[in-house]
Amino acid sequence: MATSSLSSRISPEGLADAAVGSREGRAMLKGQQTKAAIVDAALGLATQIGMEGLSIGAIAEVMRMSKSGVFAHFGSREELQISVIREYHQRFEDEVFFPAMNAPRGLPRLRALFGNWMSRTSAEIDSGCLYVSGAAEFDDRPGPVRDALAHSVNTWLAALHRAVVQACEGDIWPPKPMRSKWHSRFTASFWPCITRPVF
Repeated sequence: MATSSLSSRISPEGLADAAVGSREGRAMLKGQQTKAAIVDAALGLATQIGMEGLSIGAIAEVMRMSKSGVFAHFGSREELQISVIREYHQRFEDEVFFPAMNAPRGLPRLRALFGNWMSRTSAEIDSGCLYVSGAAEFDDRPGPVRDALAHSVNTWLAALHRAVVQACEGDIWPPKPMRSKWHSRFTASFWPCITRPVF
């Protein structure tokens, strides 16, 4: 006796539900891809004209979409700006922070962090750094966008500070009596220099 096929064992209602679920899954994936493309375009635009220049209308024009189509993915201009900040921070971590974690803890890791950071800075000479331009635009403007920028910047600076502290505690730095002196110099001079321009 022939074995019945799978489809013959599933009710018509079950087949209909499966078809609907498949269509919804494809629609969700397409929506995520569209949103990612919008954020990518918005990030490119933000590095040219600044975060303040971002608008639903400007992105709709770049993407050749309707304003309502762009709005449906974000709900507001503010949420679009925050999504751009998050994307920039993710790329920054992927290029600067995470590769450096492969280096041994201490001075090698600190050197890797600085090397990656300088490489990215050099690449951004023409396009601009969103952290720096964002600080200039939103430093005196409290709100969710400024909060998102400050969180991203402070996350990076905390990681950098942690790497410096670990390097100061390692055996490859000056003798122990000198390490506190190195750390004090960093805290008193270098640290304010990199934190002062940003929030």
